[in-house]
Amino acid sequence: MLYPLTRSLLFRLEPELAHALALKAIARAGAIPPLRAALAAQYSVRDAEPVEAFGIRFPNRVGLAAGYDKDGEGWRGLAALGFGHIEVGTVTPEPQPGNPRPRVFRLPEKRSLINRMGFPGRGAQWVSKRLGGSRPGGVSLGVNIGKQKTTPLEAAVEDYTVLMDVFAPLADYLAINISSPNTPGLRQLQERHFLSGLLGGAAARKEVLEHDLGRRVPVLVKLAPDLEPDQLKTAVDVIVESGLDGIIATNTTIGRAGVDGHPAASEDGGLSGAALSELSTEILAAICEHLGGALPVIGVGGVMGAKEAQEKLDTGATLVQVFTGLIYAGPGMVKEILGDLRDGGDTG
Repeated sequence: MLYPLTRSLLFRLEPELAHALALKAIARAGAIPPLRAALAAQYSVRDAEPVEAFGIRFPNRVGLAAGYDKDGEGWRGLAALGFGHIEVGTVTPEPQPGNPRPRVFRLPEKRSLINRMGFPGRGAQWVSKRLGGSRPGGVSLGVNIGKQKTTPLEAAVEDYTVLMDVFAPLADYLAINISSPNTPGLRQLQERHFLSGLLGGAAARKEVLEHDLGRRVPVLVKLAPDLEPDQLKTAVDVIVESGLDGIIATNTTIGRAGVDGHPAASEDGGLSGAALSELSTEILAAICEHLGGALPVIGVGGVMGAKEAQEKLDTGATLVQVFTGLIYAGPGMVKEILGDLRDGGDTG
């Protein structure tokens, strides 16, 4: 009930500053056991239905997408909001500043965002320290990994395998990000010429890590919503051929459908939120149809509440993720979605 007031105050601040303050607050709450327990008591759903995917038993179907907690600062506190999984990152091998500010733009009337962050972060070693130590119960942990901005596409596999070495011992699954529109050239890695080599290298390293760790190391690939149909089918085929474990559909879009005429629509970057929902679900449907059940898929993009979550699941997703929806709906979002899913998807 208090979140609309909190949001109105946060929305008076520059978007990136507001996000940093909110993340710091949830991180501090997560570090204090009584506060973390109080959050969990208010926001967790105890009788949510677990689901098996990628060899992992997820406590429920709703997760937090990469991008919200890039450096793993607040994930223990975020876990108290009822998420079945949290995906930190995108993490790069070394620290990098990302693109110049301003680089995040709100479109409140459209319940959407545009960002051109460019993988800013403290780098793999710093994030690995944030993920080590005690783990909160009732949540699975994913790490989304990306190449350094300065790494040539031909050498990208080295960045990804280095990151796999760092995070495989710490995470329940890894996600290869080749679909952000904000790192120059990154989306070219979705083309067969680059993708076969990249995923072949990742699969070989995955096999070594699984042997060394004595357990599965699920590796997923996150795709863009802007691929042409033939490009999308090729990318899906290469993922299946590589022997990796699943797909995340989708990242943000460079399109501006649904926000034409908004003052922020001319800003470069990826569009997320309600304006992405229809497109991401269309791409999800195409992926699931082409896969024919060969791999599980996580549906993400424009999940603003239970309605969109149910649409993604009905389309074929095994799990869903939220990001922009959390900013607009607040910390009770996961509980609301899970409650509606439990009650048969009746969203009114």
